[in-house]
Amino acid sequence: MDAVRFDPIRLQPGHLSRPRSHERRRCESIESTSNPEKGSCVLVEEETRTWIVESRADSEVETVMAATALICDTEPWKDLKEHINVIEKTHLRDLMNDLNRCQSMMVEFDGIILDYSRQRARLDTMEKLFKLAEAADLRKKIDSMCNGEHINSTENRSVLHIALRAPRDKVICSDGKNVVPNVWDVLDKIKDFSDRVRSGSWVGATGKALKDVVAIGIGGSFLGPLFVHTALQTDPEAADCANGRQLRFLANVDPVDVARNLKGLNPETTLVVVVSKTFTTAETMLNARTMREWISSALGAQAVAKHMVAVSTNLTLVEKFGIDPANAFAFWDWVGGRYSVCSAVGVLPLSLQYGFPIVEKFLRGASNIDNHFYSTSFERNLPVLLGLLSVWNVTFLGYPARAILPYAQALEKLASHIQQVSMESNGKGVSIDGVPLPFEAGEIDFGEPGTNGQHSFYQLIHQGRVIPCDFIGSIKSQQPIYLKGEVVSNHDELMSNFFAQPDALAYGKSPEQLHHENVPDHLIPHKTFSGNRPSLSLLLPSLDAYNIGQLLAIYEHRIAVEGFIWGINSFDQWGVELGKVLATQVRKQLHLSRTEGGPVRGFNFSTTTLLTKYLEVEPGNPSDSTVLPRI
Repeated sequence: MDAVRFDPIRLQPGHLSRPRSHERRRCESIESTSNPEKGSCVLVEEETRTWIVESRADSEVETVMAATALICDTEPWKDLKEHINVIEKTHLRDLMNDLNRCQSMMVEFDGIILDYSRQRARLDTMEKLFKLAEAADLRKKIDSMCNGEHINSTENRSVLHIALRAPRDKVICSDGKNVVPNVWDVLDKIKDFSDRVRSGSWVGATGKALKDVVAIGIGGSFLGPLFVHTALQTDPEAADCANGRQLRFLANVDPVDVARNLKGLNPETTLVVVVSKTFTTAETMLNARTMREWISSALGAQAVAKHMVAVSTNLTLVEKFGIDPANAFAFWDWVGGRYSVCSAVGVLPLSLQYGFPIVEKFLRGASNIDNHFYSTSFERNLPVLLGLLSVWNVTFLGYPARAILPYAQALEKLASHIQQVSMESNGKGVSIDGVPLPFEAGEIDFGEPGTNGQHSFYQLIHQGRVIPCDFIGSIKSQQPIYLKGEVVSNHDELMSNFFAQPDALAYGKSPEQLHHENVPDHLIPHKTFSGNRPSLSLLLPSLDAYNIGQLLAIYEHRIAVEGFIWGINSFDQWGVELGKVLATQVRKQLHLSRTEGGPVRGFNFSTTTLLTKYLEVEPGNPSDSTVLPRI
């Protein structure tokens, strides 16, 4: 086995004994970036692929660290790589004729049906994937997450979004402390506050009831709550509870987003929820200051305390901003932003709009899947099956993308939320130990509700690149329509496409079929559909708050399963940091040029040219006066 070169910056002190000399297999000198005068040595125990790292100074061993083997070194991984040759010789037309296979690839849980028979997989493929899960210690990793261990190793944190929706009597510990009581303290506080606002006992500065809510946040503080809000808007029960109220989300720092959110709102009846754990996120805080100015310019500075609340842990900055710390709602560092919709980040604005009982129903749905994920065998476990199939498609079959296709307009924001959860979680190039991955991990997620997507990008899916598809539908419509004289209802028409599209992708249409239909020869290449394009179908009983919570948790845990198999850390996101750092430099330059007319310096030619061009249009000194949107 070849020795592997480590980046010494990644190495952390450990407590392993040095191997005996006869156990050492490879040694390769590497440069120590922390101290160039010191030589370092990487020793690899070939049988177990344990890495022993020594940094020597005066013959003294300074650092020893062990890293686990990569999953691609295991026999189940190699077996699956060989199995690709078998799968390449099959076609879904033939696989779909195997009744036993198709029956085995349908799983039902609590009214949700998963049909993965249109995946390019045989029953023995699934057995091999289950063996891969065993080799990756998937069960142990799931248990470690649910038991509060610090599986987010780069940030030394637990990953406990499951605690956000756990029942009151559940015990889930982080650092030896049951966190569930703290979660329910915040939930009870949200219930009390949202009840007071909705009942009119909490009023604005002029005594008017607060009917409109603007939630300010970005990334995970925005996409998840927006998805749930959009899904609940047309649920009859939730819609009745939201009658006469508005909920808007301000995320983009683009002033156009501010203008759109303020359009038609009255400061006297508006409550602003500022979502920022540290209360320092640049985009969020600029938007928060903008909304504060909008309120104070109309109602006076003292009105801010009645019209703005916070979801944050930094009470000092909350108070400095002008918000009463008593009106700050906490969450914890074991909640990742993209997994925070079940925390105060989502629960507060959603409870203000729909009432706490509706949101609690949503939380129960998510908790239901949490229990299923933790306790069900892998062969019947919805998130595990979905995660393993994604690994099969991405890493073994080489399909880099996934289309999320909900046949429900209520789920129109699902794809954009999962896009973040998936791509921010699993968009990694190194293992959890910092070793570069010799295989592709992560996938490109995108999507659009059917039938809109059919008239947009399905052309590529049917006759261009192969893109595995998630088809999501519901048995009952939120808003059924029946027209006299029509062959089917509107929902039946929608679901006809839900059932037909997976078969069209799987079976395709052969040149022989086209010849039989008397299609002209010159058109046959254009009308041929190769088929053999994988998809899966998720059929939900309905789309009420409970089912929406289930769907959210299915995708959250599916993404975790993928990361557990690949051996990466799905719960940090260092990739978002570099752009922020560079933006700070640009921001300083813009301020300097705007206020003092200083030339652009310190950037490459391209950026200097673009910045200079941008600055040629003088908008006026930004500190001269306050200008708010005109809409």
